Amino acid sequence: MKFNSKLIHGGISEDATTGAVSMPIYRASTFHQKVVGGTPEWEYSRSGNPTRNALESLVADLEQGIAGFAFASGSAAIHATFSMYSAGDHIIVGNDVYGGTFRLINKVLKRFGLEFTVVDMQDLSAVEKAVQDNTVAIYFETPTNPLLQIADIEEISKIAKQHHLQTIVDNTFATPYNQNPLALGADVVVHSATKYLGGHSDLVAGLAITNDEQIAEELAFLQNSIGSVLGPDDSWLLQRGIKTLGARMRVHHENTEAIVNLLKNDSRVAKIYYPGDPDFAGYEVAKKQMKHFGAMISFELQPGLDPKQFIENLDMISLAESLGGIESLIEIPAIMTHGAIPRELRLKKGIQDELIRLSVGIEDEEDLIADVKKGLASLSNQTVNN
Repeated sequence: MKFNSKLIHGGISEDATTGAVSMPIYRASTFHQKVVGGTPEWEYSRSGNPTRNALESLVADLEQGIAGFAFASGSAAIHATFSMYSAGDHIIVGNDVYGGTFRLINKVLKRFGLEFTVVDMQDLSAVEKAVQDNTVAIYFETPTNPLLQIADIEEISKIAKQHHLQTIVDNTFATPYNQNPLALGADVVVHSATKYLGGHSDLVAGLAITNDEQIAEELAFLQNSIGSVLGPDDSWLLQRGIKTLGARMRVHHENTEAIVNLLKNDSRVAKIYYPGDPDFAGYEVAKKQMKHFGAMISFELQPGLDPKQFIENLDMISLAESLGGIESLIEIPAIMTHGAIPRELRLKKGIQDELIRLSVGIEDEEDLIADVKKGLASLSNQTVNN
């Protein structure tokens, strides 16, 4: 079955009892068991729920895994995944991962004895040099947030396998429509399903998918034990959102390419971060492992130009910290999503004061182009610092 058909018919796409083509929402917290001491399929909704199970079966299909697990948020999915490891274990982490992941690592997981080394995942030699005797896993995003850096999933997975490590990839920005890390050698894929998979800015959810039976058993145990499961209503809503992922992504991509072409030809833009740009550092790796290049753009205005003025003069594109919805969303990482990082460290990471992150939606292309042009025109009275 082709991917776009799998979005609609993959997993458990209809109710076995009634034949309903939309899986019902099972709000039951507990289920009638027929035999004392038996092994019923359903017993308690934290341990398993038919609506959530249908979603988990679908995402496993989409990511070419054997099992999927749905959580109350992307952070919860990441937390459960890291919970596979024990005090004294060492994990190599990409240097440009989601700020919430860094918060989880530094403020929570280190308190329980896990050890971490932060590495530029674009530097394969640095990844290998970071391996220690107690290293158990490598964790990274690709593309990253907000600089859209590209890590070579296949090559990093090879390094991991040579050292008997697990590879965990956050595939939120790419989505399974564009990239399948498990097929490239990864062991676990995580998603903030709040973003493209849900697609409508109306739910918060997280996913973890694996193609390894032992990892699947461990994640199932941790999901049930920690209990941060996705409820049946949001499970149904997420499954419905996923069914239109292919149709949405095609428009996302068309709009993104049009905006990139506009920005590349405007002198007020100093730099563009977009994996589909042949001038972008990660272009060749992205072309190798991605089917399409996604719908996220980050770009820097020329030094001295005010990104706040650009954004405040937009009419349709919304100022917001999320991404991946049908509506276009824009933010300034230095002030918003990465504002808690000290400026010196933020600049060292490459996140300049003039950097803008744009999640391109599925509005009419001409309207989006007109809105970006309006924001750029508002900068004409400012002076560029040389």
